[in-house]
Formats: sequence, structure tokens, C-alpha cells
Amino acid sequence: MFLAGPFLVSETGKAPAGLRHRWGILSLLALGAAMFAWTKAPILEAGAGPFRPDEFVWFVRGVSLVCGMLLTLVLWDQIDDGHAAEAHACLLAILAGVNFVALSNDLVGIFLGLELVSIPTYILLFLARRDWMTHEATIKYFLLSIFSSAFVLYGLSWVFGIAGTTNLTAITEKISAASATTNLGMFRLAMVLIIGGLSFRLTAVPFHFYAPDVFQGVTPSSAAMLSFVPKVVGFTALLRLLPVCFGEANFTDWMPVGAVRVVLMVLAILTMFVGNLLALRQTSLMRLLAYSSIAHAGYMLVGLTVGNSSAGTSGVAALLFYLAMYGIMTIGLFALISAAGTFTRPLRSLADLSGLSKSQPAIALMMAVCLIGLSGLPPTGGFLAKLNLFLAAWSEGTTDGRILAITLAVNAVIAATYYLRLISVMYFEQSTVVLETSRQPAAWIAGCLCAIATLALFLMPQPLWNAAVHALSHS
Repeated sequence: MFLAGPFLVSETGKAPAGLRHRWGILSLLALGAAMFAWTKAPILEAGAGPFRPDEFVWFVRGVSLVCGMLLTLVLWDQIDDGHAAEAHACLLAILAGVNFVALSNDLVGIFLGLELVSIPTYILLFLARRDWMTHEATIKYFLLSIFSSAFVLYGLSWVFGIAGTTNLTAITEKISAASATTNLGMFRLAMVLIIGGLSFRLTAVPFHFYAPDVFQGVTPSSAAMLSFVPKVVGFTALLRLLPVCFGEANFTDWMPVGAVRVVLMVLAILTMFVGNLLALRQTSLMRLLAYSSIAHAGYMLVGLTVGNSSAGTSGVAALLFYLAMYGIMTIGLFALISAAGTFTRPLRSLADLSGLSKSQPAIALMMAVCLIGLSGLPPTGGFLAKLNLFLAAWSEGTTDGRILAITLAVNAVIAATYYLRLISVMYFEQSTVVLETSRQPAAWIAGCLCAIATLALFLMPQPLWNAAVHALSHS
């Protein structure tokens, strides 16, 4: 269903040019059909085949479908008639890649899924806006993405060379049967290479440097996609590969140890501090949100570092809950930034937010809800998402876990500083120009839905949390 969607939308788009909205409608219909198939799809126990349709796939597919619909709405009015079909087809192909990575039980399948995300992303970034800033941002993302793919492929080739197979189930069995001295160090080193390559997609430090320049050069719809989708596919790939590295067939009582845990812990701490501290200095709105996106990758790495220890709250479940919440809040924020601006005067700097509460009070209110959620304050689902990560790290009972929990809490306070500054600019500073009324109703609707969901998931978080926990039960 996912793979058929891009083909149908792109082929239909070859009809004579008309309203660009029809491609958005076709995209939503394709996602709706995939959503229906998702509700009917069987959940099977893990096997030795190339695909693994388990609870984890069910969760990733649900999150990607919901966020894909929201991204379609954000993209709705930002593409001209001549490129709308290709842009929506690229978005569907990207979502197909995310699901292919989650479904794969094979190294080749995982790598193909990663590339199925990367290649349409280059095209989508280029199509969304055709000026020199976009061209520069696209080229930077393209070159650095190739570099990261080389790291991942090199690490995967090591795993294949040591295990003699690309099937994850067979690799797990080989590691489990091996003695403590049989090539396990090489497996760990291969996993460090893979983590390094995937860190580019996560915007983890020190692989984060491209993000501010790219975010500044693309449209809000592209920034929304870049802030969320690469993180989903990156963490999905890591959650498929990391347990295998330790000879575990599933997430039950799994947690990284040794060099892999040290690497993840250092990445988490550096990413949180670098992202938040550099965000404090920004006057460009898009660069600030880019550094914010980097910091959120650090929070999620805390959950991955803790793993699925039985000592307390599951770090992996907390990671999945946070990933879903982050997708809703960040897509909502970029949707509202898109809706508040115009094609001739987009919101680019913090000063552009001045007086927004008076010119567009509804957008300012919804944007404030998303910002409060991203800062991790009540009454939003973002508060519970950060609380789950904190409890997962603290309840682990180790010194490493306590350090991660304290670091997360300190960085949450730092992040609240610049998020609340944005709200202050909207409500307490006067604009020197007259702001036009929003002409992007689809983005407005997406932002409204995200703001409502951000509040609703504070009051009713249990369904999402249960889904995150169940995603691990049969994985």
C-alpha cells in the first residue's frame, strides 16, 4: 500500500496542470487506505524470514501514518501546481521507507529502507522552494547523507563478514551461540560504526553541524519533515540492530553494555548540551528550532542508552512514547509557522513573531501550546514524555542512569528558557509591520490538530503508552 501510493500519485500528476490540492487529496486517500490496512494487518511472532510484522512494526507504522497525514497538510499550500504531484509522491515514498526499515529482518532490507527515505528527501527539499538557499541546503544534506550512508554500509558489511549472513535472526543465533571471545568485539565495533552513521539522521553531536544551515534554507514543511522523519527511521534501525549485537532476539530485558553503552551515553549528554546551549544564542527562528531538534535527539538517546531494563520504567518504551509526542508537537509548530507566514514574508527570525498574539491570536495560542509541550511543561503530553525518560534513567539504579537523569532535567530547564522566550515575543513585543492573515488553511488545520493532541495526551496518555509498551512485548 505504501509503495503503491507514490506511484499512483506521481502517475496521476502527469495529467494537465490544475489545482495542486488534488495531489494532496490523493496523498491523503493513499494514507487513509494504508491506515485501514494497518488496522487489519495481522501481528505475527518473530520468524527467520526477511520480514518481521510484529508489534514494533505496528507501532512505527501507526506513528508514521498519523504524522504523514499531518505532513501532507503542511505541504499542501507550499508546492506549486507544476511540482505538487512529485512532492506528495516523494513524501509517500519517504514514509514507505520508514516502514520498510521497521519491517525488515535483514541487513539488506534495512539499508534499502534507509535509502528509500534518503533519495526522495533530496528531491522533496529541492521541489519545495527553488532558490539559492534551498539549493545550498539540499546539496549540503545530500553530500553529508552520502557520507553517513557509507558509515552505515561499512558497519553492516562488517556484520555480514563476521556472521556470514544478512538475516538478523541468524545473526542473533550466531552471537548467542558464540563464546565470550569469538569475534564479539568486532560485532561491537561494527555497531559503533553503524551508530555513527545513523547519528547523522538523528542529528546527534558531533554529526549535527549540517542541521542549522539546512533548516534555515528550506521551507517550514521541509523543516517539519527533517526534524521528525530521519529521527524515526534512525531510531527504528537502531532498535532493530542493537539487540542483535548483544545476541538478543527481542527487547525483553535488553540493555546496551560495554563500549556501545558508553558511546550512546556520551552522544546523549553531548547532544543535549550542545543543542540547548547553542539554541540560547540564536536570533534566527529556523536555526533555533534546528538546535532544538538536536537537543530532542539527545533526550531520545537517553531512552536508548537505558534500554529495556526490568528494574523500572522501560527506556525503550519511554523513547517510543517521546518519539510519537515529539512528532506531533514539532510538526504542529512548523505547521503554525507556515500558516502564520506568507510566501512573500515567511517567519524567519524571532522578531517576526512580534505581535503575533494580536494579529493572529488563534495561531499564537496553538503555537504556545506546542512550545510548552516541547519544553516539557504541564499540562501537555510533552511533560509526560520527558518524565517517562527521566524515570526510566533514574529507576535503572546505576550511576550512569542517575547521571543521564540529572543531565536530562538540567537540559529541560535550559530548553524551557528559549521556548518561553518565543512565547514572550509573541505576546509581549510589538510588531513594527502589519502581519497578513494566514492563507494556508491546511497548515492551520494541521497545527490545530497537533495542539489539541498535545493537550489531550496529557489527560489521556495511557493508550499511547500502552501501545509503546506493547511494541516491545513481541518484538
